[in-house]
Amino acid sequence: MKRIILFVLTNLAVVLVLGVVASLLGVNRFLTANGLNLGALLGFALVMGFGGAIISLLISKPMAKWTSGVQVIEQPQNADEAWIVDTVRKFADKAGIGMPEVGIFEGEPNAFATGAFKNSALVAVSTGLLRGMTREEIEAVIGHEVAHIANGDMVTMTLIQGVMNTFVVFLSRVIGYAVDSFLRKGDDRESSGPGIGYYITTIVLDIVLGFVAAIIVAWFSRQREFRADAGAAQLMGRKQPMMNALARLGGMTPGELPKSVAAMGIAGGIGQLFSTHPPIEERIAALQASGN
Repeated sequence: MKRIILFVLTNLAVVLVLGVVASLLGVNRFLTANGLNLGALLGFALVMGFGGAIISLLISKPMAKWTSGVQVIEQPQNADEAWIVDTVRKFADKAGIGMPEVGIFEGEPNAFATGAFKNSALVAVSTGLLRGMTREEIEAVIGHEVAHIANGDMVTMTLIQGVMNTFVVFLSRVIGYAVDSFLRKGDDRESSGPGIGYYITTIVLDIVLGFVAAIIVAWFSRQREFRADAGAAQLMGRKQPMMNALARLGGMTPGELPKSVAAMGIAGGIGQLFSTHPPIEERIAALQASGN
């Protein structure tokens, strides 16, 4: 989950900075100098949208190391570190990607993979994961993270986030211009640029539409999790270790499932819409139903 959350938060911060810089440079006045220039606005939205997403992707690995306190294993200092590195190497070779950096961070059971490129990614596992799982379960989790890298999930999420950003920037400014024009109707004073109605509407819609975009991005992220679970099962040659690892993460007895998985999906309420990961029960059920 850290992988996507860090990416989304970094992306929002970058887009905010780009928006402030654009305002200081007078881009809004240029776009509305002689009526709304939709062509120029679309170009501006594309630069803002994909610029923020791409910058976020490029700095995702150093940001993850810094925020999580990842200690990269340069040379294994003990048998456990050597085993983790060897496991990552085994799966990377099987998946046909370059050897990722491998790291450990302090915290509750968790793991993530990140990086802009398949052949220079990072796989990190927490101390809580290493203490609380069997080696087979840890191996499955590592396989899941390597599958994320092999599937190109970070690039996919960057493209999706870029498209969402572009729509948010474009629509908020089109609607902001319309609202501003309506509020200034009948004003005979010569206009030198957008008014307060434009700025307030744009800011509000950037936030509101940003939430809608976050819901869409989260939905795509949940689908990638199912695929990464299946990828881990494929890398290991069987699905039971991944199911056991998921059950352990969910605090369940392996193999124990509620009678109605669909009901569990609804029970999450609105928070489920923003979740980057599906419920554990749904992920186990999907693996049980798969042919691996």
